[in-house]
Amino acid sequence: MDMLGAEEVIKSFKTALDGALADTRVYEREMGLKKNVYTSLWLDVKREGFRTAILHLSHLQESPHFSVIAPVDRGESVQLLYHFSLFYGQPLKAIALVIMVTLPKNDLTIPTITDIIPGAIFSEREVQEMMGVTITGIPDARRLFIPDDFPEGVYPWRRDETGPDKMLKVLPGNQGIQHE
Repeated sequence: MDMLGAEEVIKSFKTALDGALADTRVYEREMGLKKNVYTSLWLDVKREGFRTAILHLSHLQESPHFSVIAPVDRGESVQLLYHFSLFYGQPLKAIALVIMVTLPKNDLTIPTITDIIPGAIFSEREVQEMMGVTITGIPDARRLFIPDDFPEGVYPWRRDETGPDKMLKVLPGNQGIQHE
């Protein structure tokens, strides 16, 4: 497929997702001495359209460049930001693409994308153990960063009652909350 501009990419996702595209944002910044324009495209996708969005992305570019999943605790929900580079390696044509999906904390499940983007396995494992999101169909669910004896139900990146606050201790001389 030919390289598309940001608005054409949005239009293609709107068609492919058939109502599951909640919102879009385009940011353009001038970069470097030559003031080349760098485009960043953010797509807010409903969970039911998530897999379709990833499949569509892989149709726009045979091997989209995956970077990371950045999870954010939003209080009542967890937002997952899947970072890609569309048309990676094409000078002045690459588009930073973020596919966002928001999960309510009472249903923190999302399907794996490792069958489409194999390199996502490490980010998926990280999101499971650090945020408590269940990645359904993940081929390897072992912990990656925290030890096996780390308490179940405690997630280091969460800001709610499942976060690590109860485990933290304040060193003598430091100010802050002390836990017993």
